[in-house]
Amino acid sequence: MRAAEAEHGIDIAAALPKVVRRSRTDRDSRFLRERGGRFVLGYTAEFAVSEDPFIVAARVTQNSSDQAGLVPTIQQVKSNCKRAPQRVLADSGYYSNQNVAELSGQSIDVYVPDSNLANELHGGPQATTVAGMQPRDPHLLAMRQKLRSPAGKRRYEQRKTLVEPVFGVLKEQRGMRRFRMRGMERVSTEWMLAALAYNLGRMYVAQ
Repeated sequence: MRAAEAEHGIDIAAALPKVVRRSRTDRDSRFLRERGGRFVLGYTAEFAVSEDPFIVAARVTQNSSDQAGLVPTIQQVKSNCKRAPQRVLADSGYYSNQNVAELSGQSIDVYVPDSNLANELHGGPQATTVAGMQPRDPHLLAMRQKLRSPAGKRRYEQRKTLVEPVFGVLKEQRGMRRFRMRGMERVSTEWMLAALAYNLGRMYVAQ
């Protein structure tokens, strides 16, 4: 449902044959790179989940990576909930220095690791560089320090218990492994209806 981040800085469009860029049956769709390196035609579907958990924002974009989606999704949360979230937890695909700077500037407590730090948090070697160079950006350095702390680790681990179960319900219980509609407008409507159905189910269980 969501585009995987490009590995090793490969430009997705440049890695594709120049004669194959669009679908003949869905001109709005884009080639997205899945984990494992396979390319598929589709859309990037994103959502934000509250602690309840309810889906409080849902978007469909043509973005080939997640980075561009973080700030607009949080803006949608603010619009839907009439207030900004106190904190934001997101996986490494959403990390950029600019994203952290922009959300932190709105007094939002951000927990988003860069890809090297995410590998470290999952048992890999300690993240010491970025693209082979020593990191210098203050937002990156501060984020690494925060997520390496016991409190930061505990907070970030909550993301799995909030977001992953929602993906599981939509994919496994609702069968949303691919969109049935074609075209940006129809796909967006399908995604919004799926989010609405999920929330209605949560409300029924909470009664």
